Amino acid sequence: MTMNKTRRDISIALKNAAIGLALAPWGAGLSFAQSLDLKRRWQSQPFLLGVASGVPRNDEVVLWTKLIINQSDLAGPQGAGEPVWVEWELYADEQLKQLIRKGKELTHEELGHSVRVKVGGLQAATTYWYRFIAGDAISTVGRTKTAPAPEDPVRSLRFALASCQHYEAGQYTAYKDIANQELDFVLFVGDYIYETNLNERLAVRRHKGGEPKTLEQYRERYALYKSDDLLQAAHAAHPWILMWDDHEVVNDYANDLEPAYTEPDIFLKRRAAAYRAYFEHQPLWLGPDMQSPYQASMRLNNRFVWGQLAELWTLDCRQFRSHHACSKPGSAGGRVVMSCNELDDPTRTMLGFEQEAWLGDGLLNSKRQWKLLAQGTQISSTKISTPLGRATYTEAWDGYAVARERLLKNIQSNNISNVVTLGGDVHMNVAANLRLESNSQSEPILASEFVTTSISSRGLSDSSVEMIKANNADILHMRADERGYALIKVDPLRVNCEFRTTLTPAGKADVLSVQARYYVDAGVPGPKQDFKNG
Repeated sequence: MTMNKTRRDISIALKNAAIGLALAPWGAGLSFAQSLDLKRRWQSQPFLLGVASGVPRNDEVVLWTKLIINQSDLAGPQGAGEPVWVEWELYADEQLKQLIRKGKELTHEELGHSVRVKVGGLQAATTYWYRFIAGDAISTVGRTKTAPAPEDPVRSLRFALASCQHYEAGQYTAYKDIANQELDFVLFVGDYIYETNLNERLAVRRHKGGEPKTLEQYRERYALYKSDDLLQAAHAAHPWILMWDDHEVVNDYANDLEPAYTEPDIFLKRRAAAYRAYFEHQPLWLGPDMQSPYQASMRLNNRFVWGQLAELWTLDCRQFRSHHACSKPGSAGGRVVMSCNELDDPTRTMLGFEQEAWLGDGLLNSKRQWKLLAQGTQISSTKISTPLGRATYTEAWDGYAVARERLLKNIQSNNISNVVTLGGDVHMNVAANLRLESNSQSEPILASEFVTTSISSRGLSDSSVEMIKANNADILHMRADERGYALIKVDPLRVNCEFRTTLTPAGKADVLSVQARYYVDAGVPGPKQDFKNG
């Protein structure tokens, strides 16, 4: 009787601990984790989605993995059962001889069997190697790197700027190149998954199932994307800094509305499922706000310091933005408009006023040489003149022109120098000037913009690109015909942007070439061409 009661107590304690972890601040461990050593024999390798690291600080980094557990492993004689304890190890060398830290974390189906640990007390500007162990299963080895100390006179920063990786549209060729680069981190600015399915005629490979709307469906979509070997290699090679855009939930959503115009309460439940699945599959520390309605809110905007050289803000352009201007009755989403008084409304915002203020204060108080603003899309104007007037696409920053003006006016009025914006979303490589009044040659250039093309997602036609360029003199470079990423190199005197690309659809060629190189000199806003292929 006593033995049975003891077993029941242990079972209840483990279940309560797992539930407590699921409801506690995301990523928390349990104090008694080190006392448990549950050895398991797996029939199927559970570390199928690889490993990743992120949120690199000068003294800490977040490590991530996620178990894929087959029913045979849950139910078999050596069944995994629930919860599952996963060990992690951090090493100072690639040969895994110099163990620095180790520990155990609990995961459970409530967490989608995701595992994350924030490892603190690390040396600044230092490379580490890590892995995870669950019973007799061992993950691949990942490499990560901490940021320099805030006061360090850093001489260089190298990172990859990436975006838009529709699985069906092509192979992840760019990640092979990224994995082999010497980088401080990968900066991903949105559309990590796509909820939409391509026309079969255009698909290189296929999604499984229809459009995801539930947590399980989003989990399945992430598992498919994460199964790609080249994407796993890029995650294992470098820490990632992440921002989302729209396809992580649904195309063109804005705040609490989606283009199909379901009731906000219904859409927020879908957004909650999408945000939770996003968190479960990424090397992040802060997850969904458990106190928000439906747990549909999650803070992703962040700030990173790279010594005295650079300061990087990641900006959320989806969760807090105003609804699209001049939408058709009974619908939402971006569209092209010729006349729309709502575009001039000063209460409209792309970032939300709280995030605007946070960024404004950060820019004003920054003492770093370069100020880098990473966000989801293109800031420079793409308006087109027509016989009926100037055509404006309301989904992009043109649809939030007053908010763009506030951002640039803050830079101008406070004499903030060396601002470079970094974006994605539009499936084009772009280098552009940013002025208070777009394309007005009498206005001073206030900041510089680089936008990366997509990893795999298809781009606009050549004729559309030429029309946009002909109508917007501030766009110095724009090409949508190739896929790839932007290699950004920063030193005290210059920011260099190298557009590295391959043919469409991605996968036709294994080697990337340089489409163009642009640079921005310190104290002289506006990109300048260094090299152009074709």
